[in-house]
Amino acid sequence: MTPNESATSTARARLTPAPDPGPGERPAPTAPGHRRKGLADLSRRGSLILVWIALFITFGLLSPDQFPTTGTLQTIFGSQQALVFIALGALCAFSVGEFDFSVAAVAGLSATLVAVLVSEQGLNVWLAAIVAVAVAVGVGAFNALLIIKIGINPIVTTLGVATLLTGVSSRISNGGSVFLDSPSLYKVAATKVLGLPVSFFYGLAVAAVFTYVMTSTPLGRHMLFVGSNRNVARLAMVRVNRIRVGAYISSSLLCGVGGVLLVGTVGGFDPASASSYLLPALSATFLGTAVIQPGRFNPAGSMIAIYFLATGIVGLQLLGFAGWISDVFYGSALIIAIVLSTLFRRDRRHS
Repeated sequence: MTPNESATSTARARLTPAPDPGPGERPAPTAPGHRRKGLADLSRRGSLILVWIALFITFGLLSPDQFPTTGTLQTIFGSQQALVFIALGALCAFSVGEFDFSVAAVAGLSATLVAVLVSEQGLNVWLAAIVAVAVAVGVGAFNALLIIKIGINPIVTTLGVATLLTGVSSRISNGGSVFLDSPSLYKVAATKVLGLPVSFFYGLAVAAVFTYVMTSTPLGRHMLFVGSNRNVARLAMVRVNRIRVGAYISSSLLCGVGGVLLVGTVGGFDPASASSYLLPALSATFLGTAVIQPGRFNPAGSMIAIYFLATGIVGLQLLGFAGWISDVFYGSALIIAIVLSTLFRRDRRHS
C-alpha cells in the first residue's frame, strides 16, 4: 500500500462512525475513572449554563426591583435577533477553518439597501428584501473568489471587504440614517409570539437546522473534517473548496437575512453602526466553544453565549454602568473565550 493510499484509508476511517455492538455483545463495563471523566466532561459542557444561572441570581439580588421582571427578560431575549444571524453566519466560516470578518458589514449593507430601495426608489418591500439578500450572497461569492480561487489571506480579505461595504452603505444612505415604514415587514419580523418577537423563533429554527446539519449529516461531518485538517480531507475525497465556497456564501446569506429582519424590526438603520455588531458576534461564536461541544464551534453553544452576554450587558446597565461597559464586557468575553477554546482543543488532542 502506498503512503497516499494509507492516508486515504485513515481519513475515510475517521469519517466512518464506529459500528454498534452486535446483538450478543455487551459494552465493556465502565471503570470508576471513566465515570469520573464522564462527569467532568458533562460539567465542562454545561459550565457556561451554570455561570449564566449564577449571573441571573446575582443580578436579581443586586437589582431586585428591575432585573427579575418580564420586561428585562423580553429585552434580553427579544433584542438579539440580528446578532443571532450574524453570529451564525460567522460560525459557517469558522466551522470549516475560515475567517469572515465582513459579517456585520454584510448585514449593515442588507439593512441599508432595503430601506433605501423602498423609501427612496419606491420598490416593493419584498422585492427589495430579495435584492438585498441577493447582494449579500454576491458578497459571499466575492469573498470566496478572492480567498479560495486567488488565494488571498481571509483575514485581510474580509476586513477589506467589510471596510468597502461600510463605505458603500454610507454612500447609498447619503451619509446618514435610513428609515423604513413597512407594516408588512414589521409584522413578519416583530409580531409578538409568547411575548417575544417572532424573529427570535426564526433564530432558534436556524440554529436547530444548523445543529442538525453539523451533527447528523455527511455535509456536517465533512465541514468539521475540512475545518480540522484540510489536506487529509482532500485525501478522503472530500470536495474541500466546494465546502469552503458554500461556507462563505451561507455566511453572507444569513447575514443578509439578519439585516432585513433588523431594519424591519427597528424601522431604520444607521450604516455607521454596523461595525458594532462584529465584536459581539465574534465573542459569542468563540465563547460558544466553551459549552455543549467544548473546543468546537457549534450553533447551540453560540446561541447560549449570545444570551449569556446579553444578560451580562443588561444586568450591568441596570446597575448603573455607562455604555462603555458593553465594549469591556464583550472584549473580555472574547479574550476568555479564545483562551478556553485553545485549552479545550489542546486537551482534546492529548486525550
